[in-house]
Amino acid sequence: MKNMKKIITLVTVLIATLSFAQNKNARASMEVDGVCMMCKTRIEKASLNTKGVKSAVWDVKTHELKLIFDERKTNLDSIQNSIVAVGHDTKTLKATDEAYATVHPCCKYRDEAVKDDHKE
Repeated sequence: MKNMKKIITLVTVLIATLSFAQNKNARASMEVDGVCMMCKTRIEKASLNTKGVKSAVWDVKTHELKLIFDERKTNLDSIQNSIVAVGHDTKTLKATDEAYATVHPCCKYRDEAVKDDHKE
């Protein structure tokens, strides 16, 4: 009986430790391809529509997406999957041709001519 109480106590401590290990305000950034303000809106909206994402800000010039999210509800893989689903590539995941085809013609970031049109 004494050993059982020790085991239960140990399991409770482990569960409590694991719960605290997940950050409700985790910060991360990732590279996401895009060329314009329409891309910015689409990328940020896809990120924010992922449960647990609290903030998503994408920079048109640097292509950096800065995130604040609840690790208890989501992770970077889920966020990336939401982004590629709306047609934008990340450094580690590529949008399907079907998803890429849905972006506006001015947002075709894989096309060198479109990229050139967006340079200052």
